[in-house]
Amino acid sequence: MRVCVATVVHHPEDARIMHRQIRALLDAGHEVTYVAPFTQHNVTPAAGLAAVDVARDAGHGRARTALRRGARGADLLIVHDRRLLRALPYRRQPVVWDVREDVSEARLARAARRCHLITPEVVPEATFVSTDPPPPGDTRVVHLGRLSAATGVGELIGLARRLAPHGVRMDLIGPADREARPLLRDAQRAGLLDWFGHVPNRHALRMAEGALAGLSLADPAVTRVPTKILDYLGRGLPVVTTPQGAALVDRAGCGVVVPLDVEAALDAVLDLKESPGLRRSLAARGHAHARAHHHWPDHAPAFVARMEGWAGVAAGARSFAVQSRSMG
Repeated sequence: MRVCVATVVHHPEDARIMHRQIRALLDAGHEVTYVAPFTQHNVTPAAGLAAVDVARDAGHGRARTALRRGARGADLLIVHDRRLLRALPYRRQPVVWDVREDVSEARLARAARRCHLITPEVVPEATFVSTDPPPPGDTRVVHLGRLSAATGVGELIGLARRLAPHGVRMDLIGPADREARPLLRDAQRAGLLDWFGHVPNRHALRMAEGALAGLSLADPAVTRVPTKILDYLGRGLPVVTTPQGAALVDRAGCGVVVPLDVEAALDAVLDLKESPGLRRSLAARGHAHARAHHHWPDHAPAFVARMEGWAGVAAGARSFAVQSRSMG
């Protein structure tokens, strides 16, 4: 099977796109062409990929040209940005939209008439669960993923300021929106936190290990469950989350739910700092839940089989095996 995977919004090394979905397709013996903003992110395409470079946030015309080039001869086209649905080639193969945004039911219904949809009900959210992560420590907290107003960057900086007198430092691992970058640079210069920017997925997950807690402080307008919570569980961390993650945290018994409020988050973190037994038990329950339900190698074969079915082609030529090295 030949598959074209496309994004003009996400980093080419996005964990979901590159390290889970594309890697699963390649490991199953399929050919993948990847349309992504490689040059703007200074990324060299991975071995085994055919690459089509496109500008980040490319306009309609350039996006359509890149899609047309990448999808030529493909059996299936997987797009990761809603805007790309408006730039599809006129004559095309089956299209899959991986829905990662908050989208109304009406919009989803309209899209479902034009293309196949990947939602958490179709392909469960997942991560690479570490075999034996270290226990959570008590000197730092961590946030994985993009930093923006929607992901609580202002509250994270405020929390870092309040945690500093208690000997707890904050690690922020991920790219930031343009408006957030000056705030983060100022906070880093003031010694309140460490902002690492984009870090390759396997290294980012390792960096998170051993933290006191993983943070997920999202704006109330965000309704989807942040996937970073699964990354925290997979690396053996307790979670401090706003209500978007409440159902998952309650189901896994792995953390504390707080409003989007610096003082509430501060109290939760300090309670965990002062209770080593509690944070270890939360971490252990969360890790066990992630291993049982959200370990990507357990879901990857079904993902590939579904893509093959939607493309209307036979299974890959060689047997499927998710490489253990992908876990990092």
